[in-house]
Amino acid sequence: MTAASTRSTPQWVDFHCHLDLYPDHEALIAECDRERVATLAVTTTPKAWPRNRELTQNSPHVRVALGLHPQLVAERESELALLERYLPDTRYVGEIGLDAGPRFYRSFPAQERVFDHILRACAEHGDKILTIHSVRSVAKVLGHLERALPVDRGQAVLHWFTGTAAEARRAVEMGCFFSVNAEMLRSAKHRKLISGLPLERVLTETDGPFVVEDGQPTRPRDVARTVSELAVLLSLPIESVAAQILHNLKRLVTT
Repeated sequence: MTAASTRSTPQWVDFHCHLDLYPDHEALIAECDRERVATLAVTTTPKAWPRNRELTQNSPHVRVALGLHPQLVAERESELALLERYLPDTRYVGEIGLDAGPRFYRSFPAQERVFDHILRACAEHGDKILTIHSVRSVAKVLGHLERALPVDRGQAVLHWFTGTAAEARRAVEMGCFFSVNAEMLRSAKHRKLISGLPLERVLTETDGPFVVEDGQPTRPRDVARTVSELAVLLSLPIESVAAQILHNLKRLVTT
């Protein structure tokens, strides 16, 4: 293998990170490339997508997802038309989804309307990969996916999944993947849930800068620690867990 091909081969996976919310956005893109972290830079509004795409157009390891975050739907629903305009130019969509937490429940009907609209648009285009928020709303999210995004028209990755074991089984049966971060591994309840997921459906994420470790926002390179913790949880060698996650990413983006 040549030095160039080694540099272009990822070593780690961060499938959900808000790169544009770090103060050193451009430097962080370079860091992802240097550390060989295959990173999905999610956006929270369609207006943020063009600049993110511009900054990553020459990056071998960073891809940008086109998003409309459910927590912003109340004030940003009007950007749905912009999302549809940009949708043909990206394979990745997110952060999208539903949030039924107390702060955002008043906008839940609008969230459902927007989520359904995005899913149907993705189904129409086909071959989109979606990273999906599902706080207190997993059953609703899965229901929308079943109705609006046939399994042969797109692929769902459930970001920071905290549903029940039954909901996890339902998601697995639907073909969903799951992205796991360090914060999830701090909870006994969520460790139990993660240990029950098929490893061939698991990806790593940071959800940085929202997840903090040692007083600092996590960065994509920190997924190496998450892989180590997953290996301990699953009683598997670190190398085999890392290899499996990279294999999962390759399968996700090539099928």
